Amino acid sequence: MVSGKEKLTKFHFFLNDILSGKNPSAVMVAIPNGTTAGDGSPVPFGSVFVVDDPLTDRPGGNVVGNAQGMYMSSGQDLLSLVIVMDFGFTSGEYNGSSISVFSRNPLSQTNREVAVVGGRGMFRMARGFAKLKTYFFNTTTGNIIVEYTVYVLHYSVTEFRSE
Repeated sequence: MVSGKEKLTKFHFFLNDILSGKNPSAVMVAIPNGTTAGDGSPVPFGSVFVVDDPLTDRPGGNVVGNAQGMYMSSGQDLLSLVIVMDFGFTSGEYNGSSISVFSRNPLSQTNREVAVVGGRGMFRMARGFAKLKTYFFNTTTGNIIVEYTVYVLHYSVTEFRSE
C-alpha cells in the first residue's frame, strides 16, 4: 500500500557508451543478414547491442552507477535506437536505487527525450522523462557521451507499508 504524496526528483549524470577499444562497455550481439560491422555505421540498422555503461557525475568524472540493458538500431535513414535499460546508482544520494527507461532515442537529434517507465529503491513506481543532450559523439567508433537530466515522479521507500 502506498501512503504519502508523490515527489518530483530532478537529477543529472553522464552516460559513457564505448564501442571501441579492448574493454568496450557496449557489445554488438546481433547483426542483420547481409550486413557487416564495417558497412560504414558503428550501429547498422537492425543491430542489437548489450551494454554495461558507466554513469559519471561529469565527463571523465566519478562513476556514480551504470546502465545495463540493450539497444537496437531502429532507424533506416537516420541514426535512431530503441533503448531498454536499467540505470542503477552505486554511490551518492541515490545509491541502491535505479530508474528504468524504455524509449526511442533519435541520436541524430542533439537534444532529445526518453521515457522513464519505472524504478527501484527510492524510485519505486517512478514515471517521468529524461532530457538527453549529446556531449560527445565519434561517428567512426560510435563512442558517445550523453548528458542526462532526469525528472521523475515517485514515492520514497519510507512511504510503503505491507498489508
